[in-house]
Parts: sequence; structure tokens; C-alpha cells
Amino acid sequence: MTEHKYTNELIKEKSPYLLQHAHNPVNWFPWGDEPFRIAKEKNIPVLISIGYATCHWCHVMERESFEDVILAAVLNESFVCIKVDREERPDVDSIYMQAVQALGQQGGWPLNVFLTPEGIPFYGGTYFPPERRHNLPSFLNVLEFLINTWENEQEKVTKQTKALVDYIHQSSTREKTTADLDDLGFEGEDKALELFQNHYDRLNHGFQFQSQNKFPPSMGLSLLLRQHHRTGNANSLVMTENTLKAMKFGGIYDQIGGGLSRYSTDYKWLVPHFEKMLYDNALFATVLIETYQVSGKKEFANFANDLFHYIDRDMTSEEGAFFSAEDADSEGVEGKFYVWSKEEIEHTLGRKTASAAIPYYNVTEKGNFEGKNILHLTRNSETVANEVGMNHDDFCKEIEAARQKLLEVRSHRIRPLLDDKILTSWNALMISAMAKTGRVLEDIDRIEKSEMAMKFLLSQLRTPDGKMLRRYREGEARYDGYLFDHSATAVACLDIYEATYDPQYIQTAKELMQRVVEKFSSDSGAFYETANDAEELLVRQISGNDGVEPSGNSSAALAFLKLSAYLIDPELTRKAENIFLSFNDELMEYGINSAYMSQALHLYLGGLKEVAIVGKKNDAATQSLLNTIRKGFYPNSVFAFSYEDELEKNAKIIPLLEGRSLYQGKAIAYVCRQGTCLPPVQTSEELVKLLSYE
Repeated sequence: MTEHKYTNELIKEKSPYLLQHAHNPVNWFPWGDEPFRIAKEKNIPVLISIGYATCHWCHVMERESFEDVILAAVLNESFVCIKVDREERPDVDSIYMQAVQALGQQGGWPLNVFLTPEGIPFYGGTYFPPERRHNLPSFLNVLEFLINTWENEQEKVTKQTKALVDYIHQSSTREKTTADLDDLGFEGEDKALELFQNHYDRLNHGFQFQSQNKFPPSMGLSLLLRQHHRTGNANSLVMTENTLKAMKFGGIYDQIGGGLSRYSTDYKWLVPHFEKMLYDNALFATVLIETYQVSGKKEFANFANDLFHYIDRDMTSEEGAFFSAEDADSEGVEGKFYVWSKEEIEHTLGRKTASAAIPYYNVTEKGNFEGKNILHLTRNSETVANEVGMNHDDFCKEIEAARQKLLEVRSHRIRPLLDDKILTSWNALMISAMAKTGRVLEDIDRIEKSEMAMKFLLSQLRTPDGKMLRRYREGEARYDGYLFDHSATAVACLDIYEATYDPQYIQTAKELMQRVVEKFSSDSGAFYETANDAEELLVRQISGNDGVEPSGNSSAALAFLKLSAYLIDPELTRKAENIFLSFNDELMEYGINSAYMSQALHLYLGGLKEVAIVGKKNDAATQSLLNTIRKGFYPNSVFAFSYEDELEKNAKIIPLLEGRSLYQGKAIAYVCRQGTCLPPVQTSEELVKLLSYE
């Protein structure tokens, strides 16, 4: 058993991130009342340091500063120090991130904010180096400056806290909108297309905004698919396909083990920030399978399946739920687990297989990353096979053999840290991706995996009174779930329903959204991030920004719209309308930052079609209708289905099925749109026409 010189209060926690700091010489506390009580008694400021387990620069600052006994002595003497896992407490993180942004900084992690004993911020930043460099003050200089300011210039502290609190309140709350339903239109979607086109990287694909880093734009690509579906704009589909392929073939995607990294540090998608996040992979898989639906190109379905093999192998718990992330670092070195020397590949593969793999993966003696190679593809297999003089089928067999051999060798390396906590909303995103893919590809195993994960959420992270909790790890479910935890789980239930047609998923989604209405409503029409009985913080925030993951309000709008169709409940439509109206300015002017909410708005504006199919078991006509709705891309429709002998039971949960029946003993599809029911149809060809009709 390892002996540690220092142990602090974090040792009692479950978060991998907090446990990483449990043996720092800094006297860390977890978030709670105790550290603020001590700060008030001693009249000293609080340092709140926020990060997450797979954050590279969090590791760097820990090594440089929080493990330094001299710095720790200063912190312990003059501050009360709190560590927060941002993935467990996004509410705390969001408030103090806004404070740092108000100070003119870009924000990011590690996030280090200095507070009064009442929890009010007055100074902050992200990474502070141990010595002054790159125009950044040393961490010790910052601490000395703040100690002097706290002891001798309290008027400055008071002035700063007032300014920051005013900013946080202003940016976190919303007034009731003056917009009306006539203000909602496709103008925002079209403007988003214009912005995407203006920032499209025609050479490397993806989009170039202010930063050199390229983040996976998966939600934006899903929006472009909907824009293409509505208008026929070919460029929307071209940008989507090219960007997906650039990511899949680039270094940002793990060519050997599968899985997408968090972002690329260059325009070419070559050098990733090597950490892998569950939400990125879920959203990437979703747009891949949607692109397959739209284009019919099997390669996109294959891409999605490749990603899921990684999730199955490395990111799935024994119970079927999904882990959060994998670190960028192993043995203290970023990317070490993933890169290869040419010599190592030659030795591992042997001459014949290496002769195919080395040119295919662009391996060189010099390498492309600190003397090693990040494997990536720049030419298709046919081209490389021709270059090396191999039959294409034989070449593909050699590449598959190479991949398996390299994966086996890599499995014996020291792996990056696995953040094995299970987060509700991130699991919901992956459940949705798997359910959609299983439905489209008629992959029963993939559907069952989505159901197994949902069963875990509902059994381990849902309380008897219906509340979703945020995090599960090592048998402990903890922290009240946020808006996104509830609404994303509801959306995932609806996606599983369309893959299984089990009405209990509609019932669960209904219950979750009822709780959202009861616990998260605001006077503005949008919904708070936290419930009305949650811990009281500086401000109760409202957000509609779809950053690296959808916002809770975006998921809520989508869930309300779909449920309104299944339950024939126009009041739920009004809930969605109120969200759209509350964020109308953002949706209309800069929809690329609201790409998921814009997808929900597309469903609303497109005239949501309510499709109910009644069929018979072991019947070819029934199967034909089901194949149509499973495989096609119909972003403006919801689908209900029942066999005739289960119709009465199912209709009690799903009113959309009420009053339906077989027609002359044969399967039939009923399609309604905006309160008008079209003539029922019995063939796939007729159904496609109705679904394509605007």
C-alpha cells in the first residue's frame, strides 16, 4: 500500500478528479458549507479551483503548483482552498466561469477563482505558471498580490465583487420576451448556413473561427443536414460529408482503437488534444448515422459502427452504462499512448503488412508529432493499394490485420486515466446515438445496448420521487440532476421508443418532462438550469447556448415538441414555443451557437408530422412500412407504432394511437400535420410521398 505524506479532505470523495488532488500538500476541501464557514471565521479569501479528471492543463498546474510545498504553505496560511469537479457540478463551474470571462479572459480549465467568504468572486483566471512566462504572472505573484489586496485594499475587493455579481446576474437571467410566434422562422437557420459557409475551410474542411483549434462541429452538421433536407441546398450536404470524413480520417480520430478526441490543435485535424469525451463521440455518431440516412453512403454507417466498437470495448461499464472520458496523458506525457515510431510499426507488423500500413497511415521516419507518428489517412485504400502494387482486397485485409496487431501491442502500454464516473446527461446522448443507429441499421444488439444503459440510469440515478441524479461512481449516486440531465434523458427515452415501440419509454419521458415543468420553470418561458429545491448559489442560471454539448433548454424544447405529438397535448407545444421565443434573438442572429435548439426549431417550423402505424405480426406489408420510417431521414416527423392485438393497451399511454385500426385487415399508416389528417396509406411509396410533403 502506497504511503502518502499528505492527505486532505478530498480523500472522502468519489470524483476521480478530486481524488487526484487528495494527496496534495494543499489543504483542499470539497465544495460545501464547511470551507466557507472557516473562511468567515478567519476572515480570509477562498480559492475555488475547478477542473476535471482528463484535463491536461489541470494536471500540469497540479504538478507545478499544487504539489509544491512552498506554494501550498502560502495557500494554506492565507486562503481556504476548494476543489470542484466541473462535470459533477456544472452549476458551480458556470457561475465562476462567467466571472472570469467578465474579467476579459477567454475561460477554460483549470479555472482558479478567488472569492470572499460569502462566495462572491473578485479575481480569477485559468492556468497560472510557476514562473512568469508568456505574459502570465507566476502563481506565487498572484497569491502575494491578492493577499496584499485583501489585507490592505478592501475597497477594491468590494468594488470588484459588486461589478462581477452584477454581470453574472445580468448574463444568467432572462426577462420575459416581447417576441411573438410570428417572429419565429427559418431566417436563423439560413443565417447559420451563411456563417458556416463563410467560415468553411475548403482545403481541410470543418470551420475556422477565431481559434486555431478545431472542435468537432457535430451539432452544427446535424443542423446543416436539416437545412439540406428543407431546401435541397447541395452545399450543406457537401460541407457535412467532407467535414465528417476529414475528422474520421484525421489524427483527431484514433485510427487504431476508434473514438474521437476533444479537438484538433491545428487546421488539418492532424494533432489532437488527445482526451476523448463521451459527449463528443455521442454527437459525432449521431450526425454520422444521419448523414448515412441522407446520403445513402454506407461509409458513414461504418464510421458510426467503428466508433461504437470503441465505446463497447473501452467506455462501457459491466452494467452497460457509459464512462465519461479518457485522459490525454499517460506516464505524464500527452499523447504517448497513441503515437508510433516507424521502427515500432515495422517490427510489430512484419514486412508485408507494414508495406501496406506505413503508406496508408502516412508513417515516416521523422514523424509528425515530437518525433513520433500520429496515424492519419490522406488517400483512399484504392489509391494506396495501387501505389504499393497490391490487389485492393488483399490490401484491405492487410490493413485490417495491421489495425488488430497494433491495437494488441498498444493494449500493453500504460493507458491514459479512465474517468469512470457515469454522468446522466452524457449517457443520455450516447443512448440516443445508439438507439438511432440501431433503428436505422436494424441492429438489435445496438438497440439492446441503448436499453441496457437507460435501464441503469432509471434504476441507479433516478430517485423514487422521479428526480434524476447527476453522477454515479462506485455504488454512489449523488448530486441533484440539472435541467439537461432530465431533458436529455427524456429525449433518449423518445429515441429508444422509435427503435423499440415500447410505450413505457413514452411514459417515462412524460414523467421526466412533468418534473421539468414542476421544478425548473421560470417566468421568462425558458427553464432554469437548477431545480427550485436545489442548493442556492449566487444566481439561478438560465442558458440556451449549445456549446460542446446541447443546453438543457434545447433538449427540453425537443422533448416537449415530440411529446406533444405522442400525447396530443398542445400545452406541451406551447412550452417549446416559449423556449424558442425566449431565445429568439440568439436563434435568429447567431444560430451556430444554438445548433441543437435550432434543430428543435426546425422540427417545429417544418410542421411536425404525427405518424401512427398499425400492423400485424409476421406481415410483409407491416415490415415494409416500418422499414420506411426506420431508414429514412424525416427530421420533421415522430412515429408511433403498434401491432393490432396490443393497440388498446398502447393507446392508453400514447394517445396518438387512439382510434386507429387495420384497414380491411391490412397494415396502414396514418399521417397528420398541424391538426390536419391526410388520407391513410398502405404502401411504402405512398408513405414516403406524405413524409416528403411540406
